[in-house]
Amino acid sequence: MIAILDGQPARAPNALDRRLSRLIKDPRDLPFLYISWTALLVLGPLALAVFLVDPLPWWLAVGYLVTLFVVFFDRYTLMLHCTSHRRLYARGLGGLNHIVPLVLAPFMGQTPYTYYAHHMGMHHPENNLPDDLSSTMRYRRDSVRGFLHYLGMFLGAGIVQLFTYHMRRHHGRMARTALLGELGWFAGAIALSFVDFTATLVVFIIPFLACRFLMMAGNWAQHAFIDPADPANPFRNSITSINTRYNRRCFNDGYHIGHHVKANRHWSEMPADFKNNLDKYRTEGAVIFEGIDYFQIWGLLMAKRYTSLARRFVDLNETRRSEAEIVAFLRARTQPIRVSTAHETRLAA
Repeated sequence: MIAILDGQPARAPNALDRRLSRLIKDPRDLPFLYISWTALLVLGPLALAVFLVDPLPWWLAVGYLVTLFVVFFDRYTLMLHCTSHRRLYARGLGGLNHIVPLVLAPFMGQTPYTYYAHHMGMHHPENNLPDDLSSTMRYRRDSVRGFLHYLGMFLGAGIVQLFTYHMRRHHGRMARTALLGELGWFAGAIALSFVDFTATLVVFIIPFLACRFLMMAGNWAQHAFIDPADPANPFRNSITSINTRYNRRCFNDGYHIGHHVKANRHWSEMPADFKNNLDKYRTEGAVIFEGIDYFQIWGLLMAKRYTSLARRFVDLNETRRSEAEIVAFLRARTQPIRVSTAHETRLAA
């Protein structure tokens, strides 16, 4: 039996927790309330100080970035993910739902509303298949060159492709919202650069570049090990990573198979769902790792360290495979896949 250590540490709700829980749709999402408002109260004044102090001292710039990346960045990104799937605030307070994707987004490297249009409007419906603009199928997923091409396409043409995708599918509102969010961020960054380029670099540009890289590296790892015989099956086109610090900080985001099986499953239910469906994971030959997160998996793939990956691989087979057999299995799952039709795939030459 696999021991599941993930989840948020339980504590008895205090009086403030009980009051604040009335503001949101699901009391289990109370951490999001604390994270979002703390980020506003901490990063807002710090960002203002970065722009107002002239010349900008190095320690203030470094302090701002350390505070952002160590305290908020990862948790905000996965809070954005969760609140894109399930609205945070209760009925009557719906306007406050814009705090996470609009007000906080530019400080966290996100352009307003484009994440929702990409993730909810495109990625989940397309499920990493060829029409998914972030599909990994055509790439060799242990290739640095392949990843750089993947990242470059996202950075250079991502918003144009996303806008075109939604317009072709008659999602006009989502297309316009994504485009305006992206263009609005760039217009604001350019305007602020004329006011103070160094401050704009620290507060907006560095987080933006870091966020785009990390999102692509994360998605690359999440969909690195694909079964070419059944690439639409979330048990065979996604991975699950258990028992990591990342899961405990970032709302069980490592349970990516379960997330694609049921996209609106609450983050707190992920470990139990995985444990309750181990037989299904075993039958499907799912790729599961323990003790390493997506970004470590991405790094090991880029270095082609399959032996290290095999040592973290959770083998659910009744007949346990040798390390060499697991390495061969993982290598086979990272080969590029060429799509002939919407329902037919074969390994690329």
